[in-house]
Amino acid sequence: MLRKSNREVLSKLSELGNEIYAEIERGEFPRIRIPSRTTSNIVFDEELGQFVLGEQRSLRSAANIKQIRSLTQLLWVASFAKRLVSEEKSSTLRDLYYHSLNYGIKFRDQTESDDTVTDLETLLGEPREGFNIFPKERSAIFGDLEIEYTTPETHKGRRVNLGSNPDGVMVGLSVAQADFLSCKADKVFVIEKNAVFRRFIEERVYDKFNAILIDTAGQAPRLARLLIRRLNQELGLPVYLLTDADPWGMHIAMVIIRGSANAAHLRELTTVKAKWVGLWATDIKRFSLPSFPLTKLDEERIRLLEEDMRYRDFEWQSELQEFKKTKRRAELEAFSAHGLTAIVDKYLPKKLKMIEET
Repeated sequence: MLRKSNREVLSKLSELGNEIYAEIERGEFPRIRIPSRTTSNIVFDEELGQFVLGEQRSLRSAANIKQIRSLTQLLWVASFAKRLVSEEKSSTLRDLYYHSLNYGIKFRDQTESDDTVTDLETLLGEPREGFNIFPKERSAIFGDLEIEYTTPETHKGRRVNLGSNPDGVMVGLSVAQADFLSCKADKVFVIEKNAVFRRFIEERVYDKFNAILIDTAGQAPRLARLLIRRLNQELGLPVYLLTDADPWGMHIAMVIIRGSANAAHLRELTTVKAKWVGLWATDIKRFSLPSFPLTKLDEERIRLLEEDMRYRDFEWQSELQEFKKTKRRAELEAFSAHGLTAIVDKYLPKKLKMIEET
């Protein structure tokens, strides 16, 4: 998805511009129809195992004074994206917002400009990363994987081993799009918490379990989700997800496996064969972990997940019921109560064995 050539992306952007110019030359008000991202138009695709957009479309026309502003904003973002791709430059979402001020584009705030970028994604069927637009990087990767950069032009052809930096390498556009040259690992551990990611590096989990480590820093950013999918599909590495034992941790795992409603307009971000190995609600008692009471917000979140099509399988429903029964939650760091290395020495081997037996 994110590895299309600049020529393909430029072609779509140029086609959009040509359509607008053609309408103006014919004396018509320019207008576009965008797939609707409203809740009513988001449906669960059984075959893909993820949310997708339905057939509904919304109209934005210069003939409607209430729509002129949003139409202008969208066309400016398309123009900005075309410039980035043409010049092989990149921009963060924050930088795009401030850049718009130089052109007199009136976004109320960055949330509105971010939404407009998403509109462009939806309209052209391309992710923002294909336009060289991305959010601030916050995830990281560590492991014996040698890559070769394909972008930017200043680093194209350079090779690096992702186990060379003890802090991990940030998962940005260049890492996510790089070519994989060689990999000695045979699995991937995806970890919600940076503290545990660092613990795994210190305890040489990458050696002991022959694994690549990825820190999502909470909900996995899209570039991290793309990289996880590539490691699974291109290298055939099994993916194991480690999150807190609470409904929010469960959802971090589920978004990696089956995607999110917010990205229903995109494909190829899911890793359907990834396994959530914990922390499960049942792990709290099984491993005698320090825990905390669920908050009202946690309980409301559990009710929503119970109704979510992605959670209908017995294993997921069973853990949700355990949360409701015990009304307790725990964090990955809770293993420190049993010693600094307990999560590596006791938990990981047992959970991997449990997963293999199911």
